[in-house]
Amino acid sequence: MQLQFSFIIPVYNRPDEIEELLLSFTKLETTLNFEIVIVEDGSTLTSESIINSFKDKLDIAYFKKDNSGPGDSRNYGMKRAKGNYYIILDSDCILPPPYLNEVSNSLNEEFVHCFGGPDASHQSFSKIQKAINFSMTSFITTGGIRGHKKSVNKFQPRSFNMGLSKEAFIKSEGFGEIHPGEDPDLSIRLWNLGYQTKLIPEAYVFHKRRISWSKFYKQVKKFGLVRPILNAWHPETKKITYWFPTLFLFGFILSLALLVLYSFKGLLILYLLYFLCAFVLALFKTKSFYIAVLSLAAITIQFFGYGIGFISATILINLLKKDPRLQFPELFFKKSC
Repeated sequence: MQLQFSFIIPVYNRPDEIEELLLSFTKLETTLNFEIVIVEDGSTLTSESIINSFKDKLDIAYFKKDNSGPGDSRNYGMKRAKGNYYIILDSDCILPPPYLNEVSNSLNEEFVHCFGGPDASHQSFSKIQKAINFSMTSFITTGGIRGHKKSVNKFQPRSFNMGLSKEAFIKSEGFGEIHPGEDPDLSIRLWNLGYQTKLIPEAYVFHKRRISWSKFYKQVKKFGLVRPILNAWHPETKKITYWFPTLFLFGFILSLALLVLYSFKGLLILYLLYFLCAFVLALFKTKSFYIAVLSLAAITIQFFGYGIGFISATILINLLKKDPRLQFPELFFKKSC
């Protein structure tokens, strides 16, 4: 099959990010033709003027619609795209020059209807962004890419850097109404339809993620909230590892209680050793003492935010049998027409 690529990018009030992303498109080292489909998802601060400034350099289709969330906006864009293979990006990404060639080469060598790529930290990112990137991608945390080069059937691509064939989009009907969590939900439904997924390690993007601690906490807490919902929808995908951040949180509280009540230091020392190991790894990766220190804060926020969200949703959904849509309306969007 001759691949015709369409990049699908929803955007909400982030014109500066779109400018950086489009600039990276102009620097792609490729002879392949591609189009860019940008969907303005009900923004009050639109990217229209930025996009118009790139239309003489790039093949861009620009659409405006009412706010209905990133998943539905991606579906909206894919329905209007001209290509037969869609590459979905978040607006806060920057593409390295070899990106599209790496995707094309991998799919031509071993075609799958859905792929995902990792993310990395760009030199222009803030120190907090670099620390968050370490926390979300390091093997020592619960973040990062799940899988490796040989992972095919059970790798769950993430929608900040994800490919989907037109055929698979039509058969699956694309992303659901939940957010976050719409990408693993789609991956699982694709598996159930008989499609395969894979990781393309070389097809990485520079992903900014959140730019403040409060926004990062809110994001990871939502990740924790949606996981029990996904487990209820797809019980065959439950894993004990989803409990690790909650156990980390409870264990840390217990270690402090044991220290105060019984002067027992053993459990707390284990936590200190873990953070020491994380600090050394962060220092080795980032080459910055300050960012390594910030990475410890990022790991703590990630574990605590996810853990609190996960146990809260687990109690409400599994024990109290509450309707997720009524309990967590902020996690669901209405689909557009």
